[in-house]
Amino acid sequence: MGTSQSSNGSPGGVPMIPPWVAELPPEPDPGAEGTAEEGEETGTSGEAGSDAPSEPAVPAGEIPIAPSSRFGGARMNLGNFAATGDSAAMRRGVGQYFKRGYGGGAVAVGRFRSTARTAAGLFGTLGPGPATIPGGPLDRAVLAGRSADEIMDAVVEAVRPVDGTQDSESSRAAIKDALADLLDRFPDGDLLNLQDDQRVFAVERFVAIDVFRRLQLDLGGVIQERAPTVAAAMSRLKEIREYVRETIAASFRVLRETGRQLVSGHISRIVQAAVREAVMVFQGYAE
Repeated sequence: MGTSQSSNGSPGGVPMIPPWVAELPPEPDPGAEGTAEEGEETGTSGEAGSDAPSEPAVPAGEIPIAPSSRFGGARMNLGNFAATGDSAAMRRGVGQYFKRGYGGGAVAVGRFRSTARTAAGLFGTLGPGPATIPGGPLDRAVLAGRSADEIMDAVVEAVRPVDGTQDSESSRAAIKDALADLLDRFPDGDLLNLQDDQRVFAVERFVAIDVFRRLQLDLGGVIQERAPTVAAAMSRLKEIREYVRETIAASFRVLRETGRQLVSGHISRIVQAAVREAVMVFQGYAE
């Protein structure tokens, strides 16, 4: 699963969407050739899903300030889950994390814009040919013959360079975890020459892990404190991760069934739509 040191949780009195979480790029014109989001290569096959609605952006002046004890309900329920293994308490805690901890709805979805942007960069980087991405193009000639671990490290550096934020720490670890899961699912997969379905798997798994890791950074400490043993704490964190993974995977399936596919030029918007669907499910258990 991988571990990441937990913070003390995001405090109250700060914007629920931090200032470093940039807006998503504009949706490309479906009639314009060669248009793609930052981090994605041009050229697509199949339906682009350009009619997929995106979560309305929250104007900077309207981003709510986090209340004090914003994670109080989530801490209480996740603490109960850690101590007892009660899955209903886990679902309530996760729901309260998104609903009260991050404001629910468009605010909660907006908090994960960096996940959507990074997913777009990952999809482009794993595609054929060079991709224009934040850390520079992936040099396949130099990486040819390198170990899978070395290639994964190169992908991490290309897609999500260190920028001093917890978001970059979370995403860098999530990218590597997602690529490791990809190789577990596709043992013969070539990270320098992935098939389309393999790239889609990597992106969907990255999104789930990144969302989980954000939660772990905010609230992982309460799991460690309240679980009866270290082994129990690890088991509880794994259960939360699987719950988040399954919920987000189901959200992507819902989008696919309506023709909204992960294809170049539309990755960040489709990812944001999947996160929105998942947040709605999580919040349904908040009470």
